[in-house]
Amino acid sequence: MIPTSSPVEPFDYVVFGATGDLTMRKLLPALYYRFCEGQMPADARVIGAARSELSDESFRERARDALNRFVKQADLKADVLGRFLDCIFYVSVNGAESESSWGNLTRLFGADDRARIRVFYLATSPGLYGRICANLAAKELVSERSRVVLEKPIGHDLASARQINDEVGAVFTEKQVFRIDHYLGKETVQNLIALRFANPVFERLWSADAIEHVQITAAETVGVEGRGAYYDHSGALRDMIQNHLLQVMCLVAMEPPGSLEADSVRNEKLKVLRALKPIRAHDVATLAIRGQYGRGRIADSIVPGYLEELGEGRQSDTETFVALKAEVHSWRWGKVPFYLRSGKRLPAKLSEIVVQFKETPWSIFPSKLQANRLTIRLQPEEGIQLSIMSKDPGPDGMVLRPANIDISFEKAFSARYPDAYERLLMDTVRGDPVLFMRRDEVEAAWTWVEPILEGWSRDPATLNHYGAGTWGPQAAQRLIEADGHRWHEDLR
Repeated sequence: MIPTSSPVEPFDYVVFGATGDLTMRKLLPALYYRFCEGQMPADARVIGAARSELSDESFRERARDALNRFVKQADLKADVLGRFLDCIFYVSVNGAESESSWGNLTRLFGADDRARIRVFYLATSPGLYGRICANLAAKELVSERSRVVLEKPIGHDLASARQINDEVGAVFTEKQVFRIDHYLGKETVQNLIALRFANPVFERLWSADAIEHVQITAAETVGVEGRGAYYDHSGALRDMIQNHLLQVMCLVAMEPPGSLEADSVRNEKLKVLRALKPIRAHDVATLAIRGQYGRGRIADSIVPGYLEELGEGRQSDTETFVALKAEVHSWRWGKVPFYLRSGKRLPAKLSEIVVQFKETPWSIFPSKLQANRLTIRLQPEEGIQLSIMSKDPGPDGMVLRPANIDISFEKAFSARYPDAYERLLMDTVRGDPVLFMRRDEVEAAWTWVEPILEGWSRDPATLNHYGAGTWGPQAAQRLIEADGHRWHEDLR
């Protein structure tokens, strides 16, 4: 069993945008599980803040409904649920305007709470981050023990990211700012550090000497699902690549940090981002493939295309699929391609890292050998699979065939694997930023992504189309096949 986590200090967790989907679907269930395992002290408070006029009881009823929907029924215990709901409060606050509604929050805090840990989680539009922080400062609600959590996206380009960072930084120090990326909270992503640096058998092979290429994929079967207004202004590159997949790539490619101290790890990730070979405008068409799904079939159901989901005869060149070839210019990774891919309406929901090792330089066996391959599953069924060559049992001599060493973490540890938000929410209370992005990381990622966005905007012909239920446009196949490789699903 995973040991019960140590309790944290008493805290107030204030969630702006508390009536939204993220709070109900992810944040409240994560906090409930932490409460169940005894990590939240009895006098901790979860304070929902939004413009809606709600009482504590009506917000608690919404929270109860959400927990019944998004927590496994076997984990819902009536007595524990009741005590958890007693920790939940609600205030009506217009976070963007410095009006009298802020008095609702100041009265709830009281005059003697400045020594208490306060976490302000901004589950709102990024355009409101600066104004909310300015109001928190104006109402004297920020102390040395306060933290602020910023949901992605941090801006829609480099200039807007810098503006948000400047506005938030005018109120909170960098150590108080927690830019959350739930991918970094996944147990399997964290396990990358353990896999590499606690197991010399892997780290000594972790370079261009032994690795042919790396694939990082985040695939979804769903479409925009009511997020069309947001998604059409974002697209797959901003929504998934600029933050999630680049962060995962950093953990795969970074040099060993001097320690597990936050800045030591983040310094190494920053070096990877700054070592990325730029994709210039003239290379965008061949190195940065974008696509948009049309009507197709997934799991025996016909699903609409992206433009149909937007509705009202809308036209859009927003990408719902991206496949990139990235290169890290360093001694360790010289000439090793990293293929990053993410898309909606693909055949399967999965996130995985595939490390393809090089073929043996010479074979003494009559059987055809397949190169070793390490697959790290981020979701579903978090685990690791190592593909090796093994002798086929039997009397026919040395006949080899591929075999897999497969570890499912949930089965191996006989325990529920916590959701990423559970770790990240408690890390903000502890003030531990190791799994959060630093300002310079965010801006370095935007610096690399911006030329791709500019190249696409100049050439509408770079938008490819693919049917829902396929693995993206044919151009994505050509991207990887040009180097003599294949996507992982073709090797299964």
